[in-house]
Amino acid sequence: MIIAKNDLPGLLDKLMSEYEVYAPVKEGAYSLYKKIKSGSEACFGYVNSKIPPKGVLFPQSEKLFCYNMTGEGAKLEECIDSGKKVVFGIRPCDAKSLLLLDNVFNNDKFRDPYYLTRRENTLLVGMACLEPAGTCFCTSMGTGPFDKAGLDIMLTDIGDAYLVEPVSEKGGALAAGLGLSAAGEEQKAAAAKARDSAEVACRVNIEGLKARLDANFYDPIWERFHEKCLGCAACTYSCPTCHCFDIVDEAVDCNGCRVRNWDSCMFPLFTLHGSGHNPRPGGKERMRQRVMHKFKYFVDNFNATACVGCGRCIKNCPVNLDIREILADIQGEGRSDK
Repeated sequence: MIIAKNDLPGLLDKLMSEYEVYAPVKEGAYSLYKKIKSGSEACFGYVNSKIPPKGVLFPQSEKLFCYNMTGEGAKLEECIDSGKKVVFGIRPCDAKSLLLLDNVFNNDKFRDPYYLTRRENTLLVGMACLEPAGTCFCTSMGTGPFDKAGLDIMLTDIGDAYLVEPVSEKGGALAAGLGLSAAGEEQKAAAAKARDSAEVACRVNIEGLKARLDANFYDPIWERFHEKCLGCAACTYSCPTCHCFDIVDEAVDCNGCRVRNWDSCMFPLFTLHGSGHNPRPGGKERMRQRVMHKFKYFVDNFNATACVGCGRCIKNCPVNLDIREILADIQGEGRSDK
């Protein structure tokens, strides 16, 4: 199936009659995924959004429940979002990140109904990457510019149109209802050519990385990594797999809401105990935790690396810390003692 680019705004308008549609929207120099009110708002001339679309399923701030204290006791109202959604134009790396987050919010110890309800009711329409950025290293992390994992539909730019490929049963049903034209051999060949020409130039070696991290918790190398770090958490807030959060009560008198907000392991208060003790008192410990969590602890828990190589942490760091260089140093590729 194909859809002409000129017809895409109308298609998005059609989807909005049944779904909440989230798509990349241009804001200044950046692209952000937002709920659109018109198909004309969407802008697909981007590589990666500033902030990942994980916020559609795991919002930066969300009400868990509201409560009202009365003479008869507490009355609770749970705030589970069950609206039908489409994330349109999501990149393959971001779709992969949601597969990783599924491990966190749906496992044998814990099931998060807020995330899972949104996940069940959300369709992912992917957009293949024809020109990956210089900071992208997705192919080193088990995904790639044309990876269909986690998607319901994949779109490939073939010039004046998109090739539409259903991936899941839900995606097939959605595509069938849009009344799209069948793709010809010429369009299919154009998509294959685009797939063959897309290249991720950067490679990151993670072979044996887990074994090195298993053994180097006290390695002096950690003393260097954090020296430039400001502790601003731009890396974690722009990461599609980071999922740290805090829970607070926002109340006036006896009425209020319990709210979950994104947090970050790069903040000093994140691990501050009520006693005043902090097991991660400095930048060294917090930087070590970030790296260990993604490339060791997540592997221990879920047999997967919590990084998709999107490069956002590299682009957004105000002091140019580069996770690729950190991993190379850990591997001994950038050290004098290698």
